[in-house]
Amino acid sequence: MELSDIIEATMKPAEILSQPLTLPNGSVIPNRFAKSAMSETLGTIDNHPTRSLVRLYRAWAEGGAGLSITGNVMIDRKHIGEPQNVVVEDESDLGLLTAWAEAGKVGGGQIWVQLNHPGKQSPRMLNPDPVSPSAIPFRKELQGMFATPRELTPAEIEDIVERFARGAAVAKKAGFDGVQIHGAHGYLVSQFLSPHHNQRTDEWGGSAEKRRRFVLAVYRAIREACGPDFNVGIKLNSADFQRGGFTEEESLAVIDSLASEGIDLVEISGGNYENPAMAKGGDSGRVKESTRAREAYFLAFAEQVRARVAVPLMVTGGFRTAEGMAQALESGATDLVGLARPLVVEPDLPLRILGGEPVVSAVRPIRTGIRMVDDLALMEVSWYARQIGRIARGKKPRKHDRGVLSLVEVLGVMATRGMRTRLRAGE
Repeated sequence: MELSDIIEATMKPAEILSQPLTLPNGSVIPNRFAKSAMSETLGTIDNHPTRSLVRLYRAWAEGGAGLSITGNVMIDRKHIGEPQNVVVEDESDLGLLTAWAEAGKVGGGQIWVQLNHPGKQSPRMLNPDPVSPSAIPFRKELQGMFATPRELTPAEIEDIVERFARGAAVAKKAGFDGVQIHGAHGYLVSQFLSPHHNQRTDEWGGSAEKRRRFVLAVYRAIREACGPDFNVGIKLNSADFQRGGFTEEESLAVIDSLASEGIDLVEISGGNYENPAMAKGGDSGRVKESTRAREAYFLAFAEQVRARVAVPLMVTGGFRTAEGMAQALESGATDLVGLARPLVVEPDLPLRILGGEPVVSAVRPIRTGIRMVDDLALMEVSWYARQIGRIARGKKPRKHDRGVLSLVEVLGVMATRGMRTRLRAGE
């Protein structure tokens, strides 16, 4: 055994997780903890950033995350995914965006903006006229929540590409270290990639190669607007876990293309609103015991990616122990440990692990006992959003939900926000 192997074999999780990561453009992330994007819904009712976001990201930065990625910053005020999303269309909010960026770097880490367009995943109460690559409705159970989308015109597609680039340029000017294209979870970029949602026959669809054209156009426009030194990453599904949807083979081909273009980081996730694997643990919660033992839901797919390309990888979902995180890095399957819910209930988790504590995350599955709510993972998103709000107000998050009481609380907040948004839209 080589000396380097002996040293590596005796390294503690804190030593492994504290190692810096250099991205292809030379940018350095100081440790291997990455706070994955979660939709905060802490913007104003008319979609501007707030001081709450500044306080929230300061807490995560002080908690030791080497990289923080914001959640769901939308690029078009007419198309948002949730009430109180932040929208960046121009420089009108540059002051608050700058404060947000500065707060996210107080601990020495980086902060990136996740840029997104919801496409058809814009709730009916917010948008009665959603758009998508093709006019494919949601499955029957969700049609009451989401209107059937209108097919985008080629001119509208080009406009959306430019909106992504404009949002990235504003983020760079505000001092953010990079942007992440949201290409997962059934939002617009993901819709273009999916043969189920994209049934076009023009240059934007009809084959896997043409379905990739949109995401490549978005990446190239951002790179042109921001230059080679600005970090550009993507969050991408390993698969949709949906009949006729985006497959692992197609995902690998997309990563091949983006890697050849020079993308700085690929985060791997999976699922969409119709099959929310990202919230429930892999393929609708059907997690193999071998996967459970390794903790990360999408680690096996990451190993397939690693065998093909050398692009830096971030795997998110399932990590619960310092040992599991360190093992994932040692295996070479991922370069960054993506954490979402664990950082909501314990914002200082990275700092504690780096300090040598034998940490086990307090995250537990949320169950209301109401099958439809649990199957759609509605509480998995909304309950954690409530805890994010507590951190943003300077309060400690709750570590465990209160079942039906939490559901009532969440539904009350959603109804109030939806009503306020509709009233605002009618002014």
